[in-house]
Amino acid sequence: MCTVTFIPVGDKFFITSNRDEQQARPTAIPPALYQLRTGLVLFPKDSNAGGSWFTIHENGHAVILLNGGWQKHLPAPPYRKSRGLVLLDLADRDSPASAFEEIDLDNIEPFTIVSWQGEELYECRWDGKEKYSSTLNPALPHIWSSVTLYDEATIRKRARWFSEWLARNPEPGQEEILLFHQFTGDGDRRNDLLMNRNDQVLTVSITSAAFADNQVFVKYIDLVRQQSTLTGIELNKAIFSK
Repeated sequence: MCTVTFIPVGDKFFITSNRDEQQARPTAIPPALYQLRTGLVLFPKDSNAGGSWFTIHENGHAVILLNGGWQKHLPAPPYRKSRGLVLLDLADRDSPASAFEEIDLDNIEPFTIVSWQGEELYECRWDGKEKYSSTLNPALPHIWSSVTLYDEATIRKRARWFSEWLARNPEPGQEEILLFHQFTGDGDRRNDLLMNRNDQVLTVSITSAAFADNQVFVKYIDLVRQQSTLTGIELNKAIFSK
């Protein structure tokens, strides 16, 4: 939940997330289908608090989490609820972007939400005191890097890698995007997209959703277990896995 890209390609689009986490944190549960109040939601589950960082609702909404708001903050636990559980609260609403405006975030650690709903792309940020929301152009590619791990210079550098890669790959497919998320960088393991900081904090998984027609294909790569799964969702109808 620390590097996210949104890439439109013709009548398709792709949302992909690298999860950078403490090495000591238990390995997450791969994506599965869960019945929530408003319908079925597909997401990988955090083994600790039971929340998530990447959700796809059967109605086609996607809600993705990054840690931190606008700048790096000093954690001040205990918090009232984990950000991953807040994400599930938002995913389980008819309009996640509207729910963000309404939800009580008092004593919740800062975060950023990328939300796709109803053909619109939203960026929502909570800095611990104030909420900020904006609508982004869904016809353009976007990249986000978590402010809790990457400083402004590194975030700009990663954005440049993204632009240069898109110039070489103007119409990538899901596999090409996954390769970008795994192998892009300049050899600095602390800040490459597949990052590793002394085996203490590192990229533990990559989740990618490909939206096309009325289907979503979610590829999940567990880098710790060295396993991958592919789950297909026919929106509002059925789920199949292999």
